[in-house]
Amino acid sequence: MASIKDVAAEAGVSVATVSRVLNSHPSVSPDARTRVLAAVEALGYRPNAVARSLRTDQTRTLGLVISDVLNPYFTELARFVEEEARALGYSVIIGNADERPDLQEHHIRTLLDRRIDGLLVSPADGSAPFMPGAAAGGTPMVFVDRWIQGVDVPVVRADGRAAVRDLVAHLHRLGHRRLAIIAGPATTGDERVEAFREAMREHGLALPDSYIGQGDFRADSGRRVTERFLTLPEPPEVVFAADNLMALGALDAIRARGLGVPQDIGLAAFDDIPWFLHTDPPITAISQPTGELGRAAVRALVDVIEGRPPQSVTLPARLVVRSSCGEPTSSRRNNP
Repeated sequence: MASIKDVAAEAGVSVATVSRVLNSHPSVSPDARTRVLAAVEALGYRPNAVARSLRTDQTRTLGLVISDVLNPYFTELARFVEEEARALGYSVIIGNADERPDLQEHHIRTLLDRRIDGLLVSPADGSAPFMPGAAAGGTPMVFVDRWIQGVDVPVVRADGRAAVRDLVAHLHRLGHRRLAIIAGPATTGDERVEAFREAMREHGLALPDSYIGQGDFRADSGRRVTERFLTLPEPPEVVFAADNLMALGALDAIRARGLGVPQDIGLAAFDDIPWFLHTDPPITAISQPTGELGRAAVRALVDVIEGRPPQSVTLPARLVVRSSCGEPTSSRRNNP
């Protein structure tokens, strides 16, 4: 493998000149720059990223800790984060918290030990005691999708309140009055329940405690909560799952009882995913702008890294009407 000395010899310049070219220093003459780059190409030289990071105090690496890699929403988010980071000259190391605060902490500590330039986190839990210290430790940090109250870092997220209001109005127009919700944990879970409750109140509808089920953003919890809903003396007419995996669990529970969607009970979900267009029936869902969120999160983090004022970003979610709540054909908007 060629060394920087080999490049210097091939180009007929000093090692210092090669280093200046590789680090885009403006003091190098055009002729010397051309010869060095030609030598790099001819010899197949690749700079040692670790050694460079020790000199520049930068690794050009970002960390991303997501809540659950099996959740299609977070898988898609990670894809857009990686694409935007690559376009800006950064690599990304991804850690999967598996919705476990202890595993989240492990990934964050490991990434910080590896001297990443910045960290994107979608917190698995709203009570992680180590997070304020990690945020205050000097490494640039941005929360994406979820956040932790009291931790002062930029947050990039979607605001689903208007879309939830649209959903409840849509269900009300269809004649549904008994609406239940499968809630999730952390700040996003609380926000979606409150938005649902407020939207129902606007239509004169109550949300009794028996129609609120606590899930954990996993399919099993959606299945378990829906099974309980179906045993109530007066089951809900529609179940709204505050996450896509919980919606799939709810669908399993409904079918396990020999019931049909939407003939016997309606189903709607937060976090639209491509699968929902192909389920039977296609599921009415609230769609978050996943690509825009991933790209905006990277740009916000790079702003912090490069010393620009940090900015939080809030983007709107939207309702996608399909067939799972008894919609007439004319009202369906089958958007992938």
